[in-house]
Amino acid sequence: MRKNILVFPCGSEVGLEIHKSLNFSTHFMLFGGSSVSDHGAFVYKNYIDTIPFVDDPGFIEKLNRIIEEKKIDFIIPAHDSVVLRLSQESAAGRLQCKVVTSSLSACEITRSKRKTYDFFKDSIPTPHVYKVGQLPDHYALPVFLKPDIGQGSKGTHLANSLADIDFYLHKDPTLMVIEYLPGKEFTIDCFTDRNGTLLFSEARERVRISNGISVSSVVVHDIRFAQLAKTINRMISLRGAWFFQVKENAENELVLMEIATRIAGTMGLARCKGVNLVLLSLFDAMDYDIDIFENNQTVIIDRALENKYKHNINYRHVYLDFDDLVIFENKVNPVIMAFVYQCINKNIQIHLLTKHQGNLDASLKKYRLESVFDNIICLNKDDAKHNYIKQNDAIFIDDSFAERKAVHDNCQIPVFDSHMIESLMEKF
Repeated sequence: MRKNILVFPCGSEVGLEIHKSLNFSTHFMLFGGSSVSDHGAFVYKNYIDTIPFVDDPGFIEKLNRIIEEKKIDFIIPAHDSVVLRLSQESAAGRLQCKVVTSSLSACEITRSKRKTYDFFKDSIPTPHVYKVGQLPDHYALPVFLKPDIGQGSKGTHLANSLADIDFYLHKDPTLMVIEYLPGKEFTIDCFTDRNGTLLFSEARERVRISNGISVSSVVVHDIRFAQLAKTINRMISLRGAWFFQVKENAENELVLMEIATRIAGTMGLARCKGVNLVLLSLFDAMDYDIDIFENNQTVIIDRALENKYKHNINYRHVYLDFDDLVIFENKVNPVIMAFVYQCINKNIQIHLLTKHQGNLDASLKKYRLESVFDNIICLNKDDAKHNYIKQNDAIFIDDSFAERKAVHDNCQIPVFDSHMIESLMEKF
């Protein structure tokens, strides 16, 4: 029987990576939860946007009702504040399902930069933190200002002068003033099993960062990363997937920036090498023994904004062209065929409407498409395609503007070019 998994909040980069990691698993059924309407509504089939914020007085009561109603077995927190709150509620026995994260003590230490630096300062390199009222001299500039509790680059500032420091501290006196680390930045993805054994640690360089999120990363190898991972794992009680970030100082020494007891949005890099850290965390939470191996390959991950759509078109028939649509540059167009099979899954009729020159049967056989279409209509060069569309609940897809306009004007149905197909793709 599949276990029901609630991801909260589900619309963040972390929540979207969890969806990619589990969506095709036969072991788990995904539910996405959010406190506001977000991108998760376009991705998660089972979407709940009525969960209160974690600091809301009714948060746990409402969450427990959802857990009972949806028969949730595990919650995977996808935000640092949610990690800590759920860990606290779970430790107090007030949560009606299991949270996939580390121990409460580890979550409490890692949620605060000050606590993290104080805890590890005698064991691994941590950045110098200037005390309140003790500003650096001009020789130490620039410095970095960051919130004690935060994630990504939100609320952070680079100060190049004492006046800059005064300006930012006047706006937010709680900011930490720390040494500036000018070197490369790395994230180390890790996995610790239920026995406390560190089974996996792999570093990736954060090549390009946008809004505090690593959008381009590549795996790097250096024994220092594994040594730091072992030290952190030895000192706090971690379980499942976690990660830490380091940055090089002026002497190329790796300095700890932060630790997080949750999934990272860019763990897809490890996933596509064969190490699905989300899936492994759930199996570990179910007390299964974990075995890890990965493909020996070079993978670079690069991310950009992804489009998802909703539409109000109801159709039971699709008419589509063959040349320069299903077949593009002498190859099967995989985007078009993904849509075709989406229609097949929904029992929508697929009509091939083509003016193909040559032997169509031979072409279909060549591209292994002989049995894909419900109906094949071969037209002469001068035939008008709109004369062959008989249903009102149909859409028409063709690369020809003239054909699309004629169908639109005569049949009064929606028409699409190949670049518009993404708007028809649904949640899977």
